[in-house]
Amino acid sequence: MDLTYLISQDDLIARRSQIKKVFFYRICGAGMGPAAVLVKQAGFKVEGADSAYYPPMSTFLETTGIPLFKLDQVTPEFLKQYDLIVVGNSVSGKAEAARMIEKVGVPFTSFPSALGSLVLKDKDVVGIAGTHGKTTTTYFMTQLLEKLNQNPGNLIGGIIEGRNPSELGDKYFAIESDEYDSAYFHKISKFRLYEMKHLILTSLEFDHADIFASVEKIEDEFRDVIPKMKTLIFNQEYPSAMKLYKEYHGKNHAQKWFLYGDKSEIGPFDVETFETGSTFRLKWKGETISFKSSIIGLHNVLNISSCLIFLLAEGFKVVDVQNAVANIGMVKRRQEVRGKYKGMTVIDDFAHHPRAITVTLEAIRAQFKNKKIITVFEPISATARSSIFQNEFRDSLGASEKVIIAKAEIATTALGGTDLDSDKLTKEINQKNHATVCVSKLDDLRKAIDTFAEPDAVLLILSNRTCLGLWESTFVQELKA
Repeated sequence: MDLTYLISQDDLIARRSQIKKVFFYRICGAGMGPAAVLVKQAGFKVEGADSAYYPPMSTFLETTGIPLFKLDQVTPEFLKQYDLIVVGNSVSGKAEAARMIEKVGVPFTSFPSALGSLVLKDKDVVGIAGTHGKTTTTYFMTQLLEKLNQNPGNLIGGIIEGRNPSELGDKYFAIESDEYDSAYFHKISKFRLYEMKHLILTSLEFDHADIFASVEKIEDEFRDVIPKMKTLIFNQEYPSAMKLYKEYHGKNHAQKWFLYGDKSEIGPFDVETFETGSTFRLKWKGETISFKSSIIGLHNVLNISSCLIFLLAEGFKVVDVQNAVANIGMVKRRQEVRGKYKGMTVIDDFAHHPRAITVTLEAIRAQFKNKKIITVFEPISATARSSIFQNEFRDSLGASEKVIIAKAEIATTALGGTDLDSDKLTKEINQKNHATVCVSKLDDLRKAIDTFAEPDAVLLILSNRTCLGLWESTFVQELKA
């Protein structure tokens, strides 16, 4: 690895005026594409390349006017025409492409560093971080700021109907701030490079076992940014979040700290969920404020409460914030009703961590009262495929009446981890008198769904990929409105 031409964050900020032409290597990534568009909107000439282009990112990029190339067109001579090369996280440090980029003589960096240096440095960046709820909460914050006539910039990691995944905006910029590393040469969390000024921490527990050995290692990533923040809003229900709070609260009197959760002084309190929304209350400056919103479930109330606290702390009027929260949309694949199948309401959700499964099931129970829940779960992330949460998955999934484990035959890449024992998981949930089967092929999954089907039940499908190809199969066409 030769990092001679790796440009530091400080140098890139200092040399911003000298950067005219930027090349994104592997531009079709979920973060790279939106970042490239933001850099273009900020006034730089942007081009990019990838091995293949797939919707929805390819469709989005085609509308932006960014010149796109195939990787086999990219040579050292080709790259020399650019002032900066942005390298995608999908490029391995052992790849020939990495050696080519390192030796071409052009400064290079990761997309979080390019984004922070070239776009976000002058913005009022609100970073939404945490193990769960980042995408949803970032979208909530964006919508609320829009309803408050702020024209916010944003970068949201999920797919949202009728909306681009990134916009430059004006003063405020809401950004999903995940803890995954940035590039083979930037083995630090992306949020450390986003030039954030405010931090919302929705949750903090162990995940990403393929790059972190413990939750303490994740805590260390937050220690880098906490002292630099103006506003910090933490969910106090997570021990790791409170550990950081106790470590830093009161050290910098210029910082504004807020804790939220049902046992906090602020709330939310008196949360009630109905089929069409939720009501709750917050305490602010000695007053109790009531809110009514279209969002459903306690975890979504918690997520949106963090946004409301930020807006109130920024000085927005209470009545304006109350009006803004009334009608809020959700990101696709977050409690998304996809249709009906054999009389069952089919819901697609991204949950792949035991806590996320628990809160999702609680929200579905609150929305669809007195209905049975049949849960399909695909343990596909590196952490979910490992035995780390063997018992926790048993307990969280056991809240369903029936369970189908959709096991992908892929070994875990968790550091020092062993594979999830799906057979044991199936047996232990069965012992709780909840009918459970384990399948590893799409045909068997379809048969299991048909066998377990009950009219007027909820079929909840939990996966952060395709669930053994279910979402790419004819199942989608068979769903009824």
